[in-house]
Amino acid sequence: MMTNNLICDLFKIEKPIIQAGMIWCSGWELASAVSNAGGLGLIGSGSMYPDVLRMQIKKCKAATNKPFGVNVPLLYPNIEEHIKIIIEEGVKIVFTSAGNPKTFTSYLKQHGIIVVHVVSAVKFAIKCQDAGVDAIVAEGFEAGGHNGREETTTMVLIPQIKKAVTLPLIAAGGIATGSQMAAAFCLGADAVQVGSRFVASPESSAHQNFKNAVLEAKEGDTQLTLKQLTPVRLIKNKFFNLINDAEKRGASSEELAELLGRARAKKGMFEGDLNEGELEIGQVSAMINSEKPAAQIVEEIYEEFKATINGLKNIDV
Repeated sequence: MMTNNLICDLFKIEKPIIQAGMIWCSGWELASAVSNAGGLGLIGSGSMYPDVLRMQIKKCKAATNKPFGVNVPLLYPNIEEHIKIIIEEGVKIVFTSAGNPKTFTSYLKQHGIIVVHVVSAVKFAIKCQDAGVDAIVAEGFEAGGHNGREETTTMVLIPQIKKAVTLPLIAAGGIATGSQMAAAFCLGADAVQVGSRFVASPESSAHQNFKNAVLEAKEGDTQLTLKQLTPVRLIKNKFFNLINDAEKRGASSEELAELLGRARAKKGMFEGDLNEGELEIGQVSAMINSEKPAAQIVEEIYEEFKATINGLKNIDV
């Protein structure tokens, strides 16, 4: 275990690397693989019916004896059922996102669960501290999936939140390498949350077509869109162009919601429809060009992180 690290101590993990709970991409196979490698794996419950979530938790418990958690988007329609299952199955770590941290934090903590909330701005970090969460994920504009309207980058967001709150801080958004992890630590982070890099792994539940699209993505191939509804970073494709054109001509929120329809994310990321599907991924996808096992990703990030930090100690200033 990394010594004197707030996040490793909090979660009882060896390496301060958290795998993001990504819808359609992070089931029990990915979560258990990351946890077995010494990080913290998260099951992404936002794409799961309650019975599927229960099955995923049971399979994860069978696959690892290390700590793991569940990511719960608070806007999920079956949220109460998800919370009930998490408690019944004895999950000890919950990451909440996309909602008010006060909603379930105290209830979860009453059941002995460590609660972490994901934020994209300082004002939300302060609300998290007031709500009594145990740690915060500060996610910059570079991140994939749903994102902040403020478009604050990770390099700006982390030091701002570090100054505003005293909670352990996990940096997210644009982190896929050890040197990027080291940069986050220099800014004040106690750990990093990595999403996009783990999509391109055999254990990821993403469709191979989507994995290949991530590997082929170049600089500028992703963009934040749907800011009138819930901002989301997507790979540019036919569906993205449809939404982008509608926004340019001033489409209403109702029209955009109708265009979005149902199950667009499932269609793209899980079923592999690269034209009509929603392809959520971070800017750092431009740096990802090979599919690797999750354990290898954890090890490579951590070893490069240590080498980078040790290299900084040798700089003569």
